[in-house]
Amino acid sequence: MTERDRRGAGAPRRGTLGTRAPLIGLIGPIGCGKSTVAGWLAARGAAVVDADELTREVMAPGTPVGEAVIAHFGGEYRRADGSLDRVALGRLVFADPVRLAELEAIVHPAVAGLLEASIRAVDGLGPAAPAAIVLEAIKLVEAGHAPWCDEIWLVVCDPKAQLARLSARGMAEPDARQRVGAQAASLKLWRAAATRTIRTDGPPDAVERAVAAALAEAMARRR
Repeated sequence: MTERDRRGAGAPRRGTLGTRAPLIGLIGPIGCGKSTVAGWLAARGAAVVDADELTREVMAPGTPVGEAVIAHFGGEYRRADGSLDRVALGRLVFADPVRLAELEAIVHPAVAGLLEASIRAVDGLGPAAPAAIVLEAIKLVEAGHAPWCDEIWLVVCDPKAQLARLSARGMAEPDARQRVGAQAASLKLWRAAATRTIRTDGPPDAVERAVAAALAEAMARRR
């Protein structure tokens, strides 16, 4: 269920962080299974660095970034418990590329440092170092982190399956369609950057086997 691109002369430089373990960037539209693929890789010895998790940390109540976001977009995006109303803010920014860019300009610089520190920390574990490092980051390419990675895997699926999965998560259909539509332009950029495409439409066990084979290939190239 995977397709590897063959890139010749003039391909972008990869692996600029110089990690000892192969560094795999994992990207793809919402609802297509990035986290599932990351879980399969983790089960096979990879360390997963989750950009969304780090983003939540830097935007937690009372943090400089969280407060900066609320100050920029307005107090109506602060919930009663002091946390950021990510659902309401998501409706705003995913309907307006300009507002999305404003949010990313506040958040991305803070997350970038944490991502690099996390990658270097797990790569420096000596005998306990992981078989591979997976950087799961939906904005990997846009944030300029693609050159860090030895490989970039794009996880995609059929749009109908994508919407069904988002609905199963409890996301309202209008919100799901808005998110999917907002990522259409990014998908073209991701396809251009990807070194491998993984489709998650098929039977889960078959997709998992294909992911395991792709990991083995990445590790063999590093050896």
